[in-house]
Amino acid sequence: MPGNPQPEFRPPANDPWKGFRGVLSGTLVLEAIVVLLALPVVAVVNSRGLTWFSGTYICVLALLMILGAGVQGRPWAMKFNLTLQVFTILGFFVDTALGVIGLLFGAVWLYILYLRKDITRRIERGLLPGQRD
Repeated sequence: MPGNPQPEFRPPANDPWKGFRGVLSGTLVLEAIVVLLALPVVAVVNSRGLTWFSGTYICVLALLMILGAGVQGRPWAMKFNLTLQVFTILGFFVDTALGVIGLLFGAVWLYILYLRKDITRRIERGLLPGQRD
């Protein structure tokens, strides 16, 4: 309509979510590496040392993060990521170092949620570079 102040909605020329999924995957891989680096810390600093439970917990958590990096295109991926984050924060019961890692990456995941909301809002308004004339 000629008098319509709203710009006509056009989908972006390139998929903006492709790069975002890459950020999600990269964050999970980085977090898995940091979680695995907690193994020697738990072994040396913890008074009980590295037990079968703490070692298994850390390794399974890191493995799930690495496997999760490959499923970021699925609709349930963000819920999976946040669930992994909850289990990382619950790592306080395994060792304080793991819980601290969970809190630090929890802040990263909160920022990622903000970015996802911002990208969605920009797509709806037609403000992405691929949507402009």
